[in-house]
Amino acid sequence: MKTRVISAIVALIILVPLIIVGGTAYNIGVYVIALLGLKEFLDIKSSKKPLPIFIQFMAYVFMTLVLLSNVNLITMDFELDFRLLSALFITFLLPVVLYHERKKYSINDAFYMIGGLLFLSISMTLLMLVRNMGLEILVYLLLITTMTDIFAYVTGSLIGKHKLLEVISPNKTWEGMVGGTIMGVFVSAVFYHTVIDPEFSKVYLLGISLFLSVLGQYGDLVFSSIKRYFGKKDFSNIMPGHGGILDRLDSIIFVLLGFVFFVNIL
Repeated sequence: MKTRVISAIVALIILVPLIIVGGTAYNIGVYVIALLGLKEFLDIKSSKKPLPIFIQFMAYVFMTLVLLSNVNLITMDFELDFRLLSALFITFLLPVVLYHERKKYSINDAFYMIGGLLFLSISMTLLMLVRNMGLEILVYLLLITTMTDIFAYVTGSLIGKHKLLEVISPNKTWEGMVGGTIMGVFVSAVFYHTVIDPEFSKVYLLGISLFLSVLGQYGDLVFSSIKRYFGKKDFSNIMPGHGGILDRLDSIIFVLLGFVFFVNIL
């Protein structure tokens, strides 16, 4: 527990100033986080079957190009150039033939890379884009995930008895999910109503916050299922006691993906 607390404090000392300052400093921080997250995504795949160095290198190139092409967006007009998409498919599908050996690189590896890169690059772009839209909106979304996560852990530890999805995440309980959802929705909705827009419909606000809270928790389970598939407890140990970058971003990634449906409402 002590290690977990220290890691959290160090992360907050680094991240909070970047979130508050925003701009170039924040975007550089997101870019570093994106590369570290991509490394974990590649490493967990390589734990079962090493990926060719060229494939890994091109993954970093693609991630960089997508983030750079959208770094200054301030609306949800996300752009993914058709040239980038074409390059993505060509770069990761052609080597299936060129390596012509399934033990080195197969069609399954290719689609793992294509799908994973689109998923991570779009998610990291949204992390930059939401901050460009305004600090308050980003804080609102972060409150949903952090409060849900904290109170799900507390509630589950105190009264959790019924397992949520034991095969994927043996420690999660229905009681924890309910407790986390209630507090995640309450704290984030109070913040939005107090700081962002007191006139916004409370019914819509509670409904949207509820949806995003639940979505974030199931996003956590999606990442847990990836780890279970590869036989890993964490994506990495970059944050002792917490795991890796993707272990910490699993919920916020899905909350960001869900937020795009409500961006014209909130």
